[in-house]
Amino acid sequence: MMSSSFSIFRVGFSFVMMCIFNKSTVVTLPELSPQKYFSTLQSGKASLAYFCQADSPGTSVFLEELKEAVKPLQDYGISVTKVNCVKEETSRYCGKEKDLMKAYLFRGNILLREFPTDSLFDVNAIVAHVLFALLFNEVKYITTLEDLQNIENALKGKANIAFAYVRAIGTSEHRAVMEAAFVYGTTYQFVLTTEIAVLESIGTEDIEYAHLYFLHCKPVLDFIQQCRRTLMEQPLTTLNIHRFIKTMEAPLLTEVAKDPQQVSTIHLQLGLPLVFIVSQQVTYEADRRTAEWVAWRLLGKAGVLLLLRDSLEVNIPQHANVVFKRAEEGMPVEYLVLDDIDLIISRVESNVHTQEIQEDEDDDMEDPDMETEDDEVAETVYRDRKRQLPLELTVELTEETFNTTVMASDSIVLFYAGWEAVSMAFLQSYLDVAVKLKGTSNMLLSRVNCGDWSDVCTKQNVTEFPFVKMYKKGENPVSYAGMLGTEDLLKFIQLNRISCPVNITSVQEAEEYLSGKLFEDLLSYSSVSVLGIFSPTMTRAIEDFTEAGNYLRGYVITGVYSEEDVLILSNKYTTTIPALLLARHKEGKIESIPLANTQAQDIVQIITNALLETFPEITVENLPTYLRLQKPLLILFSDGSINHKYEEVILTLIKQKHLDSLTPCWLNLKNTPVGRGILQAYFDPLPPLPLLVLVNLHSGGQVFAFPSDQSITEQNLLLWLQKLEAGLESYIRILPAEEWKPPLPAYDFLSMMDDATSQHPIRKAPKCMKETDVQENDKEQHEDKSTVRKEPVETLRIKHWSRSNWFKEAEKSFRHEKEL
Repeated sequence: MMSSSFSIFRVGFSFVMMCIFNKSTVVTLPELSPQKYFSTLQSGKASLAYFCQADSPGTSVFLEELKEAVKPLQDYGISVTKVNCVKEETSRYCGKEKDLMKAYLFRGNILLREFPTDSLFDVNAIVAHVLFALLFNEVKYITTLEDLQNIENALKGKANIAFAYVRAIGTSEHRAVMEAAFVYGTTYQFVLTTEIAVLESIGTEDIEYAHLYFLHCKPVLDFIQQCRRTLMEQPLTTLNIHRFIKTMEAPLLTEVAKDPQQVSTIHLQLGLPLVFIVSQQVTYEADRRTAEWVAWRLLGKAGVLLLLRDSLEVNIPQHANVVFKRAEEGMPVEYLVLDDIDLIISRVESNVHTQEIQEDEDDDMEDPDMETEDDEVAETVYRDRKRQLPLELTVELTEETFNTTVMASDSIVLFYAGWEAVSMAFLQSYLDVAVKLKGTSNMLLSRVNCGDWSDVCTKQNVTEFPFVKMYKKGENPVSYAGMLGTEDLLKFIQLNRISCPVNITSVQEAEEYLSGKLFEDLLSYSSVSVLGIFSPTMTRAIEDFTEAGNYLRGYVITGVYSEEDVLILSNKYTTTIPALLLARHKEGKIESIPLANTQAQDIVQIITNALLETFPEITVENLPTYLRLQKPLLILFSDGSINHKYEEVILTLIKQKHLDSLTPCWLNLKNTPVGRGILQAYFDPLPPLPLLVLVNLHSGGQVFAFPSDQSITEQNLLLWLQKLEAGLESYIRILPAEEWKPPLPAYDFLSMMDDATSQHPIRKAPKCMKETDVQENDKEQHEDKSTVRKEPVETLRIKHWSRSNWFKEAEKSFRHEKEL
């Protein structure tokens, strides 16, 4: 399992991990010039180098952490060097600013891997990443249960497996696993995952913490038989893993015939108790089976021995069937009568966990304040955390597969962060879309976890989560900016089946387009089709409309007609060119809007406004769209479907232009129950429905109610609105101008993660790269050609616990709106 070029560091290293517990001596971070550094590289030796400009203040925090990593990496035969870039020497590693935000791992003069400094945020992350890169043969990274089963099947009868789940790459738990793999990687196959789904699939209930399983595959000779699994119940630290693996190496059951007080095994040396199952010749076979069963149950927690009473010179109390020996030196053995295996197990577990429980209680006393989950999205995600998601319906992309995938097929890509609640909530909607499109679409649905592949997201100019982009061959990526829900995203994908604006080539085709026959299967997603008509010489106007059509892709169907006979259409629909023809398929009518000297952004606004309903039903999903109009809301609250008589009154006033300064709408309390809470905030007690209310959200916050003793007629409503305008009506309530804030203050993640930031200037974060066409080859050479050649390494899917993620989250501002 071990590469020969690295095995030389293993000589005499069986207990090397214990050195990390010794008191560290003062170490310094060597500093060399590029030429001197490359001249010191030795064949087969691993070296971590950080190239930086002299006196660069933005790197002080990282350099402090790098200095802390010198000693532990030296213990594994890995040198660490700071390389000072000087003008007199040229090196590719001292070139662009983005190159200076990386550390480079070499074996001899071969570049193995480059790490963004964001991912090396502390000494644990540095050690973990470096060992992970060097141990790519010993540590297999998996993403599915099938991957784990394949490894198990391959190793049955050959070797055992140490399987670990850590929350993210670069954590202290990840470092502990890597250090254990360095020592034991030639003996056991280490397997690592950061996927909760894998942990859940093997039946683990507590998925919030890191886990380590020992899979006993070597004794399994039958391919159908499963490997027995033993869970390490202690926290994932280097010492605990070492102790755990040592107990796995010890015999499962040992027979002894001497005084228990004189017996010593590896378990006692590791601080674990011993359990003696007392046996006699008459019941030997049954006692041995019982002892083996107890040994499997206590594996990793205690040593189990079969004590042969008949061969003992020391007398064991006749009634005792179990002897318990604590790990503490000088403690007397206990002779017990336990008639049930579960009693033996509970006796050991209570002894092992007593100290841990006491420590937990002490922690609770120190911090008695209970936190309250004030984020409903986060609460929902946590509640649904065990829900099985059909992740197999989407393709998981990595740094190595992203470009080739989006170039090979039309793709929708979800960029998300596995640690962020909104991302995980939207991931469920995204997978619901995948279910609806299964077998019906040629569009490939894929996803990138930006916590794993931050470089991919940076190159695609993704700076917030979640974010969806569509990639089509020969076209620029299209960003999704709609609601984070299943139906809106599905509409976006379906409408993007055609490249808008569609080029219409004949009058007959234009008529089919306007009637809805040309794209009949898409009418359920877009009830309005827009056709821009131009003469062939109107080049600038056509370009502006095309730009607007590209911007609105996925939201409305647009087409363009610019043939010589365009006047046939303009005459038929009584308009001058250039113009827009809006076909409202539900109403079966076509409107025309002139476009004289109209720029692209104005065309977008015209079309967007035209898509709005004249008298819409307000829902949670569409309310933000109508609030953007910055007009007072004239809301008719109804307990069910709207009364057609009232609807006619409102529509008549709209047609007569009396309501142009307002946004008339209605709200069905059965479809949108939150409306009842809104009414209760306006009225006390709640008046009978239907009820007409005017809410002046954007200036003053006044709420006016239509008189309940009057019927809603054109005359009464118009008179009431005139009184409002003249200031003759009194408001029933003024909405407070309070900002929407969370009930609890936000965490200061920076101070929580790294207290050193308060003493050192914060490192300059790398700037977002300009978004480029993914079809271009954006790979750059990072090696100094005179001294270094690149070596391919096994693809590793890495989850970065990146400090920059916290930067972005901490800098997000809250949207301020008045309470509705």
